[in-house]
Amino acid sequence: MSLVKMTNLFAKHDDTSFAVGAFNVSNMEMAWGAIQAAEELNTPLILQIAEGRLKYSPLDLLGEVMLAAARKCKMPTAVHLDHGSTLETIKLALKLGFTSVMFDGSKYPLEENIKRTREVVKLAHAQGAAVEAEIGRVGGAEGDYKSVDVLVTSVDEAKRFAEETEVDALAVAIGTAHGNYTVQPQLRIDRLKEIFDAVQTPLVLHGGTGLTEDDFRNCIAGGIKKINIATASYDNSAKKIREVCDKNPSAKFFDFSNAIVQGTRENVKRHMKIFNPERR
Repeated sequence: MSLVKMTNLFAKHDDTSFAVGAFNVSNMEMAWGAIQAAEELNTPLILQIAEGRLKYSPLDLLGEVMLAAARKCKMPTAVHLDHGSTLETIKLALKLGFTSVMFDGSKYPLEENIKRTREVVKLAHAQGAAVEAEIGRVGGAEGDYKSVDVLVTSVDEAKRFAEETEVDALAVAIGTAHGNYTVQPQLRIDRLKEIFDAVQTPLVLHGGTGLTEDDFRNCIAGGIKKINIATASYDNSAKKIREVCDKNPSAKFFDFSNAIVQGTRENVKRHMKIFNPERR
């Protein structure tokens, strides 16, 4: 249908019936698989790439692919920079035409996070783009960054942060972590609901890979509007490549290329059906 602004895809604040899936991609095949899933399920989509992955997929190259995929998709599709940590990368994403960017200032003290986020909001809003930020600390490691422990988001700090930065979406830490879980996380749905009641800003869940269907549903009912999925798509694509190798030792390049498309497509469809029960 068209390339759209991320915030256009969110439900009204009091609608806790569904969330929009935001899926990280690292090449054309993954982007293609994601838009196929969106079209098959007639569901809006957010394509995103994390700054920590850009050494494998340069933004000036992959960004153009993501934008072309979004314009090609028959469903409304936003293109988002995930976990942007530098102004240089954020400015490049905006220059390319990304409809939203994330500034992750969660490593900074609250005052510094607010200050830096406000600078990004001013820059992005001037170009018609939305901004996501993070308060608290989602655990694990995004891309090749150093792993960190979970720091659950404070209600008071979330309220202050949202009001002072005027961000368009807010990633909160409620016990999830990036990457694969070694033990099942204990989610703070109680804290999520408290934050949802205190702020009007759409809330974002990072670290979605490995959560159960009940976990996702509880998070959506608690106010989550955007759910990030990365590792699950990478893992399923790698699994499909191994299956090709096992079945056909003389497989060609395009057999592997198609495996990535199918691996991403399957994973995106599976999660979309959970995030939006009407698409089952």
